[in-house]
Order: sequence, then C-alpha cells, then structure tokens
Amino acid sequence: MTSFTTPATSSATFSIGTEHDARRVVDVLEEALDPGDVAIAAFERPDLRWDVTLHFAEAPDQAAIRDLIALSAGEDLAATVLFQDIEAKDWVKASLEGLIPVPAGRFVVHGHHDRDRVPPNKLGIEIEAALAFGTGHHGTTRGCLLLLDDVLRRRSPRRVLDLGAGTGVLAIAAAKALRQHILASDIDPRSAVVAAENAHHNGVGNLVESICAKGFSAPQFRARAPFDLILANILANPLRQMAPTMAAHLAPGGLLILSGLLPHQAASVVATYRSVGVVLVRRLRIDGWIALLMHRPG
Repeated sequence: MTSFTTPATSSATFSIGTEHDARRVVDVLEEALDPGDVAIAAFERPDLRWDVTLHFAEAPDQAAIRDLIALSAGEDLAATVLFQDIEAKDWVKASLEGLIPVPAGRFVVHGHHDRDRVPPNKLGIEIEAALAFGTGHHGTTRGCLLLLDDVLRRRSPRRVLDLGAGTGVLAIAAAKALRQHILASDIDPRSAVVAAENAHHNGVGNLVESICAKGFSAPQFRARAPFDLILANILANPLRQMAPTMAAHLAPGGLLILSGLLPHQAASVVATYRSVGVVLVRRLRIDGWIALLMHRPG
C-alpha cells in the first residue's frame, strides 16, 4: 500500500452551540481568510453542539484568529480556541494501526493487514484507507451492514442499489452475499472510482457497477428500477429531500435501509418517508448513530 505522509501543519478547534452559530462563525472566517492558506470544517456532534476546525498550511497568527472568532461569536468563545501543531505523519499507516476487524452479522470489514483474522464462516470485506468515506468502522456503516444481514436472512432481493456508496462497502457486502449484480452510485467521482476498485479487489468487480451520479439522474437508474432494496448511508437532509424520488424507484414490497442520522433527526426522516408511502420496520442505534429499515407496502 502506498504511503501518504502529510507535512507538519497547524490547527485551531472550538465548539459552539448550534448549526446557526457555527455557520455564522464559519462565514466570517471564510470571508476573512485566504482559502489557499486554511481549510475550515464544521461537524455536528451527537450532543447537538458543533465542532469547528481550521487547518492551516502555515502557523497562524493566533491573536488574529481569536479576534475574528470574537467578532462573530464573542470573546468568551474565542478564548476557548485550542491551537495545535500537527507533526508530519504517515496517516494511512497510522489509521490502519487503529483499525481492527469490524464484525456486523455475517460480514467482517477489515484491512489487508487483518485478512487472516476473518473467520471462515464470515464474508470478509477488505477496505483500506482511501480518499472516500466509509471503511466500515463508522457506526452508520456498521448499522447498515447489520440491517442488511437481517434482511438477507429472510429475503433475496434481485435489484439492489447502494446510493451514496462511498468506498462501496455496502454494495460489496450485498454482492458477496447475493452473488448478483449491484448498482452503486456516488455524487463524488473519486468515490465512484474507489468503490469500483474495492469491488474488484474483493472479487466482485464483475457484480458491482459503480457510477458517478447526482440523485437518480443517471440512465442506469431508469434501466434497473424499480429496486427491491435500496441502501442509502448519506445524511438526514438529502435523505428527506430525495424521499419522493426514492419511493418512486422502490418496488412495491421493497425495502430501504437508511443511515447517516443522528438520534434527533430520525423521527423527521421517518415522517417524511411515511408521507410518500414508506413505513418504518426497525430502528437500530450504533455508536450514537441511527440506521432505519423501511418498507414500501404492496
């Protein structure tokens, strides 16, 4: 596996109360700072607060950064900003050192270094660190795999879609278990390539068709719909927005596995899908994230 060593850099991190607060601070920072010198990320935590992190190409003027944050969020919050120097590091090697095989029903997600640790009665899915999300170690991916395993113990869906496939973990799992064609799509071109490479590496390259597409716009969806099973590990807002289209591409009697949801978001997602005729079957909570199994009666 190729080494990927990042140069030494710096970061600044703070937490803030709401999405509105976080967006206000980020807007001020993005307007004031050169995007070539700093990258800014904001993520919601399970406790509903938001973490904001700035990554600097060079050591920043700490006083100036605090002044910018104080301008939009107050001096008390600015005083909490934590600045850190990040040493040069081989992040691929470091990430693999902390990734142990993850069991999820009949599936085990693992790296190359743990290939020999997969029990013979399990389906191993080998995924290495990559420039796409979804190694199987995140609670959303594991929740989807557990629900997928549960579904496949009772059904053998013929037409399966992995929407927002990332590294292709779910598509690979479905292909290995069903030994049939799976359509995988992602809005990010790099993710679509990574998913195809991972499917080939896992021996199901001939079964997983990985495409780059926004929503359900590609002709492959029209050619293969309606689907008996759709897997969508994305985020709450796009899942709500796509509910009518998702339902339209789901066969009567078909199943949806949805994730990427925090606990407080699940009820609104369930309600949105119920309004388009798709009802909740099971709700699973893993590591602070929610995965939903839903059904279109018919």
